[in-house]
Amino acid sequence: MQPRLRDVPVLGRDGFLRLAYAEWGPSDAAQTIVCVHGVSRNGRDFDVLAAALAERGARVVCPDLPGRGRSDWLASPTLYTDRAYTRALATLIARLDVEQVDWVGTSLGGHIGMLMTAEQGSPIRRLVLNDFGARVSAASLRRIGGYLRQDWRFDSIDEAEAHLRDIHAPFGELTDAQWRHLAGHSTVEGDDGRLRFHFDPGIAMRFAIPIMFDVVLWHLWEAVECPVLVLRGESSDLLSAATVEEMQRRGLAARAGNVRAIEVSGCGHAPALMDEAQIALVREFLMPREPAVPAARAAGRRRRPTEAAT
Repeated sequence: MQPRLRDVPVLGRDGFLRLAYAEWGPSDAAQTIVCVHGVSRNGRDFDVLAAALAERGARVVCPDLPGRGRSDWLASPTLYTDRAYTRALATLIARLDVEQVDWVGTSLGGHIGMLMTAEQGSPIRRLVLNDFGARVSAASLRRIGGYLRQDWRFDSIDEAEAHLRDIHAPFGELTDAQWRHLAGHSTVEGDDGRLRFHFDPGIAMRFAIPIMFDVVLWHLWEAVECPVLVLRGESSDLLSAATVEEMQRRGLAARAGNVRAIEVSGCGHAPALMDEAQIALVREFLMPREPAVPAARAAGRRRRPTEAAT
């Protein structure tokens, strides 16, 4: 099974840009699942998961966020904001022409999922947060920022793969083919003929000032009421076990009994969702045997969530 590589024009502060995405499964499927990657990654991280869900009849759409993969870079590093991401993905959902979507978000993709799910009238029916939650460790953000600010270059795909195996060891146990897949889609040839990572270095500017305090997102989490699956890598430095426990007690979804949390062994930040056990966790949540009933929306207009700094 191979994806259909498509794109959609989205309007940003600097004009229209191309948002690329990979689409799996039947375009007229009854269920559409959107998978959104982490800050320096791209939508092809989800190829294994997407193929498995598509085999069960779902339509799976995996975008490259602006500045990553095949999507256009933004004109200025200052334009890589939460609002830019939510605007782009709202346009993508409109292109898909469906009433509801399920959402799988890894790290930054989980943050964007929380932002969009917390909005009044959100089309998100079910939400998977892959190693992301309502409180984000400042130390982990400093680590990520320090990594992004380096100009990594590689003389060969083998060298790039070795680097990814080291830096992304917290993804968990991957096969040789899966590491090579990640290396192939994570890199592109630069102007100097060497391989560089396939994202705009400008995204690192958001981490230019060291983050000294944890990022607290309870105002978003408390507005989420759809069913949620929280996956946490057992050694994650970004999402603490204490935060996950509090998420199971606090907010609309928790009070309705709609929050399920699972700790994934052998992983840190963040589980790659490539092995069958992890895929099964997502599949069983998003594709239960009994029909899912969308959570009722609370009456009245909610206050618009504010942007966070992750």
